Amino acid sequence: MGRLDGKVAVVTGAGQGIGRGIARRFAAEGAAVVVAELDPTEGEQVAADIDSAGGRAVFIRTDVGDKAQIESAIVAAVEVFGRLDVLVNNAIALSPNVPLEDKSDEDLDGLLRTGLWATWWAMRSALPHFQANGGGRVINFYSIDAEAAAWLHADYNLTKEAIRGLTRSAAAEWGRYNVLVNAIAPAAKGTVFDQLSQAIPGFAEMSAAANPLGRVGDPETDIAPVAVFLASDDSRYVTGETIHVDGGQHLPRYNSKPPAL
Repeated sequence: MGRLDGKVAVVTGAGQGIGRGIARRFAAEGAAVVVAELDPTEGEQVAADIDSAGGRAVFIRTDVGDKAQIESAIVAAVEVFGRLDVLVNNAIALSPNVPLEDKSDEDLDGLLRTGLWATWWAMRSALPHFQANGGGRVINFYSIDAEAAAWLHADYNLTKEAIRGLTRSAAAEWGRYNVLVNAIAPAAKGTVFDQLSQAIPGFAEMSAAANPLGRVGDPETDIAPVAVFLASDDSRYVTGETIHVDGGQHLPRYNSKPPAL
């Protein structure tokens, strides 16, 4: 415990799923956390849970598709906690699961705004604060869906590949500021997994059986510790990496073609 003592982090989409797991684990490790979440009920609950456990957190309602709101979340970290050390770009708004030819311009625009643009805006807003501290950490999110060319996710796959490109470019250029930029590619019981488990009988069991470790990861105990590593001094010589935190799921990948197609 205490691996993040004295650090201040902004975690987008921290009201549920993987974002919530990271926010809670960061706080348990000593970081002050800005819970940047769109849903007030979820966001306030996470902040309250952290406070009641003896940590420090503040909820800032944040629509990551709005540049001004992202900038406000970054500013809040400095105004409330005095600095910014870690940025976790987790939030994204998903589109309907339909074939590529049925995706609309609006679908793609929504993914780009809440995924790529949101990551771009947050990183650029955070940079001056990182520079003032002599360095910082950015943790972005990639997806095995992009590697597997997952059916019905063309706009999402495109967005995630772009985020990985941004991650690598920023790592190369911002190393001169001691800003380390990495990405996590997770597979866990996040928000989408919960939705699919409720909608598709046997989905959870099927997912676990297809994973080399035979189970689906937990956001707080499986994914968040890797985010803690990337935010801590232990990763001081790691940048530009994409780390699969998926129980080995990226090895066999999966067949995502819908039976009806």
